[in-house]
Amino acid sequence: MTERTRDTPDATDNEERTDGYVPLRSYGAIGDGRTVALVALDGRIDWLPIPSMDSPPVFASILDAEHGGHIALRPTGEAEVSREYLPGTNVLVTTWTTPTGQVTVTDAMVTGVAGRLPWAEVARCVQGVRGSVELEWAVVPGTLLETAEPKRLDTANGAVIGVDGITIAIVEHGFEPVREDGPRFSGRFRAESGSKHILTIVGTQDEPIFMPDPVSALDAMDRTIANWSTWSEVFSYDGPWSDAVQRSALALKLLIYSPTGAIAAAPTTSLPEDRDGGKNWDYRFAWVRDLSYTVHALTRFGLREETHAAVSWVMRTIGEHDSDMPIFYELDGSKSDGVEQPDVPGWNGIGPVTVGNRASGQLQLGVYGDVFEILRQYVRAGNVIDRRTASVLQDLADDACHRWEERDSGMWELEDAQHYVSSKIGCWQALDAAVELHDAGMIDGPRDKWIENRELIEQWVAEHGWDEERGHYVMYPGSDELDTSILLHAMSAFDRGPRMQATIRAIEDELRRGPLVYRYSGMADEESPFVACSFWLAAAMACVGRLDDARELMDAMVAQANDVGLFSEMMSEDGSFMGNLPQGLSHLALIQAALTIEEIAGDEHAAG
Repeated sequence: MTERTRDTPDATDNEERTDGYVPLRSYGAIGDGRTVALVALDGRIDWLPIPSMDSPPVFASILDAEHGGHIALRPTGEAEVSREYLPGTNVLVTTWTTPTGQVTVTDAMVTGVAGRLPWAEVARCVQGVRGSVELEWAVVPGTLLETAEPKRLDTANGAVIGVDGITIAIVEHGFEPVREDGPRFSGRFRAESGSKHILTIVGTQDEPIFMPDPVSALDAMDRTIANWSTWSEVFSYDGPWSDAVQRSALALKLLIYSPTGAIAAAPTTSLPEDRDGGKNWDYRFAWVRDLSYTVHALTRFGLREETHAAVSWVMRTIGEHDSDMPIFYELDGSKSDGVEQPDVPGWNGIGPVTVGNRASGQLQLGVYGDVFEILRQYVRAGNVIDRRTASVLQDLADDACHRWEERDSGMWELEDAQHYVSSKIGCWQALDAAVELHDAGMIDGPRDKWIENRELIEQWVAEHGWDEERGHYVMYPGSDELDTSILLHAMSAFDRGPRMQATIRAIEDELRRGPLVYRYSGMADEESPFVACSFWLAAAMACVGRLDDARELMDAMVAQANDVGLFSEMMSEDGSFMGNLPQGLSHLALIQAALTIEEIAGDEHAAG
């Protein structure tokens, strides 16, 4: 992938930046287990909350090009650019080729000897490859979404930047001379063949700030690369689409909030699902649903620590909240408690910008199935459930028996409460898993009651969820709408027979556009296709015996990733990324589909 740049530090070719914004497909991601930075193809970091993913973003020009703040680094003149992740890492390497030479820029969020650092630290290492290349850089702090004003603080140990309670320090080696303009720092320098230069940005919140040694920062970059490589050595998967699966696993690793084990849905907020705006959500929360899919994937890949941390976090968090179970939590395990809309324009001027999420108080019955599937996969991997967790699960199973007949908001967090068919099947999945866990000696409870209600749900779905005239499962009784969330229950093995096969065909006819799939009927007029739905469709095809069709769709969808293998939440029919990114559910669905296709193909092969 190449582009041409103009010779100004804050704007690239008109095809790439318009009014200070680039297409969302342009972004790669780096992170440290606590926060994530987004790096555009033109070398600018346009998003970085400090110190955590859900902290205020000091650099947020992805949402506010004028005042959001950014970290720029690129050649001063015309240049061709390509980039890739170092194999097995979340370290991003960008190669710039100019008429006078070639340089690489290696971007990483630095990790320590023992893992995540106590502070946030971004390192940008420039290495001369051949010839001579002049580069320019700028560190421009933002306004925390128009809530604070950056201020320069001069100390005996150097100048730092204060933005409300956040402190930023800039340490450079070979980036001089440095031009200072209040809290903004910039400059130009020349990289020669064999030269090394590094820019380090360190940040803390309401804490003293550590000033790294400029020279040792180069060693820290090497250590970070080694840490990622060590993690990837444990990763075990040699099935189909292995490169895409490993990149998706590494993307998920960025979303694991290591202080607690929670997994964020995405590290961003308010990137629009459609160019008309209005559907701009904050995804810097941990959805129970995503945890369920993640545990299955991490277990399959042999990643023990992350699996245990995720399982422990979700059960501990549910146990601490004895009221109705929320569908998601803050990354620290607390409940979301409000929404703010700061007065900033949003990406490409598409608002609103939202901090917080209103869906936390909804009833989603499918969450019962998600929680139980987490523990079912954990036990199937050879692990044992403790007594406190067993007690929580028994209560949840009993609760599912009492509540499955209620209306809810469905998987899609809709304001219109209905008897969503997929929600009922989610309760079926919970009770099916509860019986399995009971039979494995992991939990106690009224097994016969769970079986009775499981069978009642099967009868309800057969009677109310199936439309004989249309020949497919419907979104809820009385509607004629299709809902792709039903595809998840080909994978859950609720139905892999003629009814599911017919529903898959109906979804293809009505909701599919090439490899892309809309979430449910009517969404083509409101938003872009949902990336995960395409992978769910591929997995469901495999579950009903359509392996060739499943592989063909997988091939087509894997090719839709951006140049470094990342996916957003949605993708318009012209291939543009829409919604928050990198989106955990998109990458989870890719992994889930690859594993499902591999497993079913293996079963067919074994059966002759």
